[in-house]
Amino acid sequence: MDKKIPYHIPVLLQECIQGLEIKPEGVYVDVTFGGGGHAKEIFKQINEQGKLIVFDQDAAAKENTWKAPNFYFVPSNFIYLSNHLKAHKFDAIDGLLADLGVSSHQFDLPERGFSIREDAPLDMRMNQNSERSAFEVVNLDSEDKLISIFRYYGELSNSRALAGEIIRQRASKSIKTTFELMAVLKPFAPKFKDHKFYAQVFQAIRIEVNQELDALKQLLLQSSELLKPGGRLVVISYHSLEDRLVKNFMKRGSFEGEIQKDFFGNVLKPFKELIKHPLVPDEDEIRLNSRARSAKLRIAEKND
Repeated sequence: MDKKIPYHIPVLLQECIQGLEIKPEGVYVDVTFGGGGHAKEIFKQINEQGKLIVFDQDAAAKENTWKAPNFYFVPSNFIYLSNHLKAHKFDAIDGLLADLGVSSHQFDLPERGFSIREDAPLDMRMNQNSERSAFEVVNLDSEDKLISIFRYYGELSNSRALAGEIIRQRASKSIKTTFELMAVLKPFAPKFKDHKFYAQVFQAIRIEVNQELDALKQLLLQSSELLKPGGRLVVISYHSLEDRLVKNFMKRGSFEGEIQKDFFGNVLKPFKELIKHPLVPDEDEIRLNSRARSAKLRIAEKND
């Protein structure tokens, strides 16, 4: 199980393992396998009767797998979680871990186009087999669509101006690389806060390319069907849009945060929050892994 390539430092590792409350004979799922940091620790905690199933849509993640009769790697997006578990004869699970966002490995490969520090083709696809990349979003989407992407996924107040400038620039020449996009939007970058601005722009496009929020909603809904009573849901998010969905679903059973009740007035929600406030990395962890800075961990238990 030695790590074969530098990939991803597991964030809030011990907190995740404690949150899962692993049973040695249990069935556990890591839907964001990546470099396998979290998964390897889960695997150490289970016995031969226990099972670990991991998902990752990035083909590079397969390099970090290992062979064991009770370990299963599924090269797929976690939106197909239920289908793949059923195909492997798993009807219910004891715990599910999701470490959302882009892995360090993906950020560190310039050609993937995730980073604002490297000039690279506009890509941002977590699944390299997907047809729609950042290039298509920037060069083909309508102005209204771009406004919506920047406003809701990037939480940018000047989304209309950004979209309008992209439309004007691409009319004469396609915007092909990350640096070209940043050059187009440079007039709108706030002084001394340009790094944050570009990060928000890239976040917005990346979420659209990978349909990250829709995928997260589907994952949470499926987790409520798959987890056994008392099973644990452990989710690490990295920006407010993700965290809001996770918090609302764990706390109130809906993505909008509205409480739903049955005919008798009983609150309908599949999970019980185990911590009121998210866990965050301490200073030592952030010092070792700066990308952990924005991480928020929430833990919930499936209701009976």
